[in-house]
Amino acid sequence: MEIPQFFPLGEGLELAQMEQQGDQLVLHVTAISPSALCPLCQQPATHLHSRYRRVVKDLPCAGRQVKLILSVRKFFCETADCVRKVFTERLPHLVAPWAQMTTRLSEALQTIGLATCGRLGARLAAHLGIITSWMTIVRRIMALPTPPVEHVECLGIDDFAFRRGRTFGTVVVDLDAHQIIDLLPDRQADTAAAWMAGHPEITHVSRDRGAEYASAASTGASQAIQIADRFHVCKNLSEAVQRLLARVLTELKEASQKADGKAHTPEETAVSVQEWRPTPGEQVERTIAIRRAERDARYQQAVSLHEQGRSIKEIACQLRVSERTVRHWFERGVAPDTRPRRKRQSDFDPYAPYVLKRWQEGERNGTRLWEEITAQGYPGSQRMVYRFLKTLKKTEVKLAAEAHQIIHYTSTAAVCLFMRPPDKLEEGERMDLAALRRVHPDLETAYRLTQDFLQMLRKREGERLESWLTQVHDSDLPELESFAHGVEQDQAAVQAGLTLPINNGQVEGHVTRVKLIKRMMYGKAGFALLRQRVLHRI
Repeated sequence: MEIPQFFPLGEGLELAQMEQQGDQLVLHVTAISPSALCPLCQQPATHLHSRYRRVVKDLPCAGRQVKLILSVRKFFCETADCVRKVFTERLPHLVAPWAQMTTRLSEALQTIGLATCGRLGARLAAHLGIITSWMTIVRRIMALPTPPVEHVECLGIDDFAFRRGRTFGTVVVDLDAHQIIDLLPDRQADTAAAWMAGHPEITHVSRDRGAEYASAASTGASQAIQIADRFHVCKNLSEAVQRLLARVLTELKEASQKADGKAHTPEETAVSVQEWRPTPGEQVERTIAIRRAERDARYQQAVSLHEQGRSIKEIACQLRVSERTVRHWFERGVAPDTRPRRKRQSDFDPYAPYVLKRWQEGERNGTRLWEEITAQGYPGSQRMVYRFLKTLKKTEVKLAAEAHQIIHYTSTAAVCLFMRPPDKLEEGERMDLAALRRVHPDLETAYRLTQDFLQMLRKREGERLESWLTQVHDSDLPELESFAHGVEQDQAAVQAGLTLPINNGQVEGHVTRVKLIKRMMYGKAGFALLRQRVLHRI
């Protein structure tokens, strides 16, 4: 029977019969090659010994399962010094010895397993017409050979979490080849050092600021140059600056409260340009008033029920609110007020500082202001500008240039102004930054040192690190001195990171990929399977 072109069998095989059994397609295949090679001596043999049948599974065809019934022969080995006297002919392109499925079916299951893993892979295979078990897919993945790492010069190393905050593994990356070359079961210094010791050709090791990998590189790859990743160095600096800002802003707030005799309230504080909102309109104000009246009435009803001896649970059930809400009402002793919504970004925000500046200069014509910002690229309507100006007439809006405005900055928001390049800041942010620098001498010194270090990092001027550390120690800023002390303990690696173009950026990307694969395995599979899936990823 002629073999269909869409179902190749390979040389030396002939399709003898094709039949259908239910939803299964059965193909009878016969070997017709005149000779076969002995698997030991590799000499051809032609003397036939006997025949036998093999039944193997194959890839589905047109949505039907396929079963191959192979008529395979045994031959006498005619080589005198060969220890194998009788052997079975091999069909390497179709099926491996002793296998119960064809090579192409096994490769398909491996591909499905690498993409989805066990149970999910079994469900996907069923949709594709392949009936198999999740354990079979896992066995196919584990059977993939993993070649040893032969040569690596520029090494990147970082950790990833098996369980966040508890157990960790290590990912090893060839930075020149841009690929993961190994996974280690922990992040202990001894494990990483033993791996590096097997590769004396390593010339550079890029790592984070952790002590484990620094010790591992010193022990296992003492010939290599250690490079502290610039991202981690920058992150350590931002944490130090944030601690300094938190201290200074707290001191300013306490001093301001003592000077005023009481804490600032929202009604007494001028609105900053970042929180400048358009007027809500009469309908919105009416809705807010109605809701406030409803809450006042509900609170008075709760007080009345409480005076009647009702429990908090009964009051909450009758008013259809949670017990926590009722308890909160009684603890505060007043009705809950309507909280303003968080301000959303609008097209007007980038032009707000300019409009406010022109307003303070005396310009009161809304149409003229709208025309000026439209020429600068403002895409909004004139009506929206009038809504912002209407708020401006009722509320004092300032460009956060005084101390009593700066103290409402959080350290998290302020550190962004300190760490970003000055040319990337908007006009309002530059004014706020200038106010921050003026309000306290420590902030001016901290900003100057921070920007100097970031300039050194961006332009890779690592030779200036020693002089920068000296300036930090002379500044008497404890937070930055703590950062400088940490840099000095790892100064050679930090200076290399500020000088060489090598960094751990691609390693972080590979860590993200490892996390994705790990989560697809639902956390139930072991390290060996995770390593196979990562090293043989598709």
